[in-house]
Amino acid sequence: MINIQPRLPATTAKTVGELAFKYYKNTRQGVQKTNNVVYLQDFRSLLNSSDSDLYDALAGEEYRQRDGIELIPSENYTYPEVLVLLGSVFTNKYSEGYPGRRYYGGQEFSDIIESLAIERAMNLFKAGHANVQPLSGSVMNQAVYFGLLEPGDKVLAMELSHGGHLTHGAPASCMGKIFDFKRYRTDPKDGSIDFDEVRKQARRHKPKLILCGYSSYPRDLDYAAFQSIADEVGALTMADISHFGGLVAGKVMNNPFDDGFDVVTTTSHKSLRGPRGGMILCKSKHAKAIDHAIFPGLQGGPHMNNVAAIAFTLKQAATAEFAQYSRQVLQNAKALAQALLEQGVKLVTGGTDNHLMVLDTMASFGLTGEDSQVLLDSIGITVNKQIIPDDPLPPLEASGVRLGTPAATTRGMREQDMRTIAGWIVRTLAHPGDIEMHQQFKLESETFCRNFHVPGGQDFKN
Repeated sequence: MINIQPRLPATTAKTVGELAFKYYKNTRQGVQKTNNVVYLQDFRSLLNSSDSDLYDALAGEEYRQRDGIELIPSENYTYPEVLVLLGSVFTNKYSEGYPGRRYYGGQEFSDIIESLAIERAMNLFKAGHANVQPLSGSVMNQAVYFGLLEPGDKVLAMELSHGGHLTHGAPASCMGKIFDFKRYRTDPKDGSIDFDEVRKQARRHKPKLILCGYSSYPRDLDYAAFQSIADEVGALTMADISHFGGLVAGKVMNNPFDDGFDVVTTTSHKSLRGPRGGMILCKSKHAKAIDHAIFPGLQGGPHMNNVAAIAFTLKQAATAEFAQYSRQVLQNAKALAQALLEQGVKLVTGGTDNHLMVLDTMASFGLTGEDSQVLLDSIGITVNKQIIPDDPLPPLEASGVRLGTPAATTRGMREQDMRTIAGWIVRTLAHPGDIEMHQQFKLESETFCRNFHVPGGQDFKN
């Protein structure tokens, strides 16, 4: 086993400046701060001339994101600075290992950015330790399992169709074949987590780990209840807050560490607005096992451009502006849910306490989730089809769609805008064959979008 050394202390801005001066003091112009948008634009004409097919696809995606209303709850618009860092020279650097203990030379600046990301993650989420190297949410969760469990160990997690996630031991996943996942379900009466059922399953199976977190459950979680059950059966606790990690960071949703959880995982995009990646936060006693599970267990060199972008994202997430953004995400979600309910739409659990909601489109409109998704796409509203608890339809058809407000909130949309969007959704799904109406709504939604900026994107020209 690799003997991973303690983290380097976070590097101060002064030290960063001194290192930069050391490397660039003999250059003609020295170190200059470059406007991030200009920095990106400098290379667009080069891409257009060298690979026009890719350039056209890039431009097309920019216009799609600008012209449409993004309601997929796991998507967001990241910061322009994140785009700069993702396209930076950190892409070129191999940094296997951890700060202060690498397997390649030339790590002065790699150690700086990873140490900053680690310190910021620990402070933001009140964690004893943080690993910011996971390349995705899937690897992130796999590392926890391999770090804290042995193959065949039992894990109690949420049933996928009741709101859980594929990486929480769904039979189709590799983890579901390696570890023995048992599943708890929601209450059929109101769709809420049935803690009597969770306790019953925990007592019956005696899991080594109890896992909570979700991809389509529209409520906050009672972590104290989960921790109490885990204490009763001697289990570790893990919360996957990937979908709402930004709302925990913004202090508008519960933090699992406040109730004694062992491990918390979160992706860095979605509600955090960062690059696509993952983080593992844990108590200090689990640090060595978690780090070893990531490297050399599951990954080689981390993507240092991504680590730098995560560090920037975490700094932004600690600001008062981000806290206000998080509050607005929730306010928008509640406004959208209320507007849908008032128009007779059936929502799983009857509403939302977080950034997302699940519409039962079969019950409300007699439409599959797949058909609903296609219809809403046609008017410029992007959603994803979603299975509902005990869904009789397969996942590629599904009986519902999932909506969320992080991306729309990032663009500056507010409660009154959610009510406008709800009207388009209901009328489109209630009249699936009215093509003329859909075309009109498409024009209206594009005009509507002209009022809202896309960070780092191509704005409308007057």
